[in-house]
Amino acid sequence: MEWKKIHRLLQLVVVTAVLIDHAAASDDVASALIVSSSISSHCFFPQLSLLLFIMQCYYTEIGHGFDKVLYEPFDDSFEGSWIASERDDYKGVWKLSKSEGHDDYGLLVSEKARKYAIVKELGEIFSFKDGKAVLQFEVRLQNDLECGGAYLKYLRPLQDSWDPRNFDNNHPYSIMFGPDKCGPTNKVHFILNHRNPKTGKYVEHHLKFPPPLPSDKLTHVYTAVLRPGNQLSILIDGGEKKKANFLSGEDFEPALVPPKMITDPNDKKPDDWDEREKVPDSTAVKPEDWDEDAPMEIIDEAAEKPLGWLDYETEEIDDPQAVKPEDWDDEEDGEWEPPKMQNPKCVLAPGCGEWKKPMKRNPAYKGKWKAPLIDNPNYKGVWKPRQIPNPDYYVLDKPDFEPIAAVGIEIWTMQDGILFDNILITRDEKVAETYRERTWKPKYQAEKEKQKAQEAGSGLAGIISSFQVLYTVASLKLCILYISWYLISLKFSIFSRQCCRRKFSTFSISLQRFLY
Repeated sequence: MEWKKIHRLLQLVVVTAVLIDHAAASDDVASALIVSSSISSHCFFPQLSLLLFIMQCYYTEIGHGFDKVLYEPFDDSFEGSWIASERDDYKGVWKLSKSEGHDDYGLLVSEKARKYAIVKELGEIFSFKDGKAVLQFEVRLQNDLECGGAYLKYLRPLQDSWDPRNFDNNHPYSIMFGPDKCGPTNKVHFILNHRNPKTGKYVEHHLKFPPPLPSDKLTHVYTAVLRPGNQLSILIDGGEKKKANFLSGEDFEPALVPPKMITDPNDKKPDDWDEREKVPDSTAVKPEDWDEDAPMEIIDEAAEKPLGWLDYETEEIDDPQAVKPEDWDDEEDGEWEPPKMQNPKCVLAPGCGEWKKPMKRNPAYKGKWKAPLIDNPNYKGVWKPRQIPNPDYYVLDKPDFEPIAAVGIEIWTMQDGILFDNILITRDEKVAETYRERTWKPKYQAEKEKQKAQEAGSGLAGIISSFQVLYTVASLKLCILYISWYLISLKFSIFSRQCCRRKFSTFSISLQRFLY
């Protein structure tokens, strides 16, 4: 009996190992642990079942901790782990601050019109194994963003002597990702800084047609997912907004793979190359009746002056009501002249002033004579330089991603109130999804509800304000009626006035009751 249990145990260990190995390759370790735990419980090994269950909980509930390269929630002071640049250009002050409306903390851009730079070195260098990586972070533009950036730079390793306090815009990076907006620019950047294997130079390759920023002041989460097969997905709030292929010239500018053929820079158009498709007919002769001096327009002799035309009136006259200013000094300001106004006599008249016959198009006008065009017998077509093999061409199966040694924020912005939070680097999309569900989504939903409540309140305030205006207008009309009635009553006799006053008193009380 004992040997059978031992045999079952060995079988379960082997099956579990195979499942976990297979799941690790397919990013589904949690599922393998669930299956293994279930198997062990049915095979009467509660100890092994409990162990596997604990492993499953650790993996699913704590957030796939063994696959998490960096997670920065900014729950505590960032000083010490994040190093602000001490360069002269970067005077912006970073602060740990609560997000507006709730108690979640983040890294805050606290001043307007400043340059900011701060960096955090990773505990270990992150390499893009098999082209897999997930880069994710949250940003809230609490005061909107008119001109500035809110992106992250994933920095390449440097020599040991590098000092984070010298971090600036010249520091080499592997990827730049995040929001950027100024003037016509409104996009979520993704830039790959890739080394040309032929020249050894690094080239910035920009994602074409990146998605725009959300147009509100709520917290949003930005995710870049790099998958095997050279695939890239840009997610905003968990929804895919852009899909691209790193090796496609349709998706990146300039393309990571250069063209095979290029224009020969030394090729020049021959001097005798004729690109004119049509040329003037050299045998053509100008007709004898062609008058090049005839004007385009002539006086319309048939025109007659309209009836009612005021020949002796001007379209503008001096303003008779204008008065010379008291402080006008003729010696300093010159002789004062009244301003002009439109002549009221000319308003209804067909016209004022001296009448002249209008101009009309000259039927005899032909303009300068030109010889007609004919097909050019020497036409060779539009010249194009020849194509030659590109000396910098290379074949690329997949991008050579530079490893990441640190995460930096290096921006210039005209707005304050930019709040960074929950910066994550991982290889597992499910890890990123877990953090979105647990850290971003509750905040976003709370902010969204608050926004709806504020908009509803603003709408009600507008309705109330409109009612107050209408109420004031109505009250004013009734007051005018009240005064008019009182003035009329003064014209009556004493007896009539007393009578009217009694009636008016009753009317006044009715009005007051109506108004108040």
